[in-house]
Amino acid sequence: MKRYALIVFLIGLNLSVMYGQANKFKGEFYVGAGAGALVSSVSFSPGVAQSFHLGMHAGIAAKYISEEHLGVIAEINFAQRGWKEDYDAETGFSYNRTMNYVEIPFLWHVYFGNKVRFIFNAGPQVSILFNHSSSMSEALAADVETQKKANPDNAFIGLQYADPESRFDYGLIGGVGLELRTGIGDFDLEGRYYFGLADFFRYESRKTDFSRAAHRVIEAKLTYYIKF
Repeated sequence: MKRYALIVFLIGLNLSVMYGQANKFKGEFYVGAGAGALVSSVSFSPGVAQSFHLGMHAGIAAKYISEEHLGVIAEINFAQRGWKEDYDAETGFSYNRTMNYVEIPFLWHVYFGNKVRFIFNAGPQVSILFNHSSSMSEALAADVETQKKANPDNAFIGLQYADPESRFDYGLIGGVGLELRTGIGDFDLEGRYYFGLADFFRYESRKTDFSRAAHRVIEAKLTYYIKF
């Protein structure tokens, strides 16, 4: 409940800045579109050996500058998250899962400069799992089945290969970058980090389960804005 309360508070504070400041300052409104690449992993507890999962993300954005050096940004993005398990090549084992999310971040936007600006964005993000897919080598599938037969009481064997139970995700995101203002629009190049607070495995009725299964994402994004 504390996690949900934090997200609701941060979203409410963002909206209060967006609408409250509008009555005191002549603001600037921008709309834009952006895309980029990301690398992701999952924070599992107990741990699962991983290497980074590569994906892409893209979406639309609205930015409102409420006063000098300060504004807010709201986005709707599609993102390919997931994880790739790390095995020695000699084993013939491989596993990769892609989890496609619709993400909605609400960000405070701080900037310094004129034609070239240093930018800082941070705030909460909520997401919905749209769909997911996975690939597993035949060698790993056979090994998992062998382990399950040999250890039928060990519920952790292959647990991370089950379907996610929760499709709702939330967390905190922040980024830094540069904005180039031109006669045809503004270009924002930014690096971001997402720290997930929700767990997509949450079998509460089971005594043996992952106590943590949350996303960690590093993004690079280029967004093009037009002023209205």
